[in-house]
Amino acid sequence: MRQTALIGLALAGTFVLSACQKQSDADVARALKSVNVIDETNLNDVMLTVGDPDEAVSYFRRATAENPDRTDLRRGLAKSLVRAGKATEAVAVWDQVIAAPDATNEDRVSYAEALIRSNNWKKAEEVMNTIPPTHETFDRYRLEAMIADANRKWDKADSFYETAVGLTTTPAATLNNWGFSKLTRGDYAGAEKLFAEAVTYDPGMFTAKNNLVMARAAQRHYDLPVVPMTQVERAQLLYTAALAAIKQGDVATGKSLLQDAIDTHPQHFAEAARALETLDASPAG
Repeated sequence: MRQTALIGLALAGTFVLSACQKQSDADVARALKSVNVIDETNLNDVMLTVGDPDEAVSYFRRATAENPDRTDLRRGLAKSLVRAGKATEAVAVWDQVIAAPDATNEDRVSYAEALIRSNNWKKAEEVMNTIPPTHETFDRYRLEAMIADANRKWDKADSFYETAVGLTTTPAATLNNWGFSKLTRGDYAGAEKLFAEAVTYDPGMFTAKNNLVMARAAQRHYDLPVVPMTQVERAQLLYTAALAAIKQGDVATGKSLLQDAIDTHPQHFAEAARALETLDASPAG
């Protein structure tokens, strides 16, 4: 009898150990799953920011195929496609993202940006109109400004640009866009101010420097602005000023600027040299 009791206790102990082992295995599995989620989240973030755009597209395509119900992975694919310069493909993916029950207003903003990049401005405006005014973000106002620009609603564009600039610590690109808007309207002084401000935020932004020279040249101010520039950039900016001068009929000034550009460039400046040769060969030159 005692032996039977001992066997019973031993068996009971085995069951307890088995249950504990199963519980332990479940805890380990949960812990590993948590670690995997963290690792995956970090990898997703890396792919969306510093990873190669094409590699990111491949990564999110695989992940989406394996997990078709995951909106976050589909969102990652859409963003990666935009980064890879495949806006039309991104639009198709964003269509699926915003149809999901867990879609956000930020998704709609990103969808509108993909539509703009694929030159579907009308649809982009329709999407932006579905976003409540309480969703106040830099990207929202940046896109609102661009759409107002496209519709030639200058007052609204200026208001949206101003709001967007106030919502970011890196406004250089937005200031440059705003300045280009002013440039196309013929507000050259306003454009000059915005381009100059853009360069203060990003001294390496050559596009803003070039636009600044164009805005000044439109006012017949052909001397280069006082902004940080390399020797190559200086030569290129002199070339921009030269072309603007020639276009406005200030040919002698343009020829002088072309010569300065050629003399400034550390290597042979072929484009400037060809332009100067053409002017010299012209009967009007």
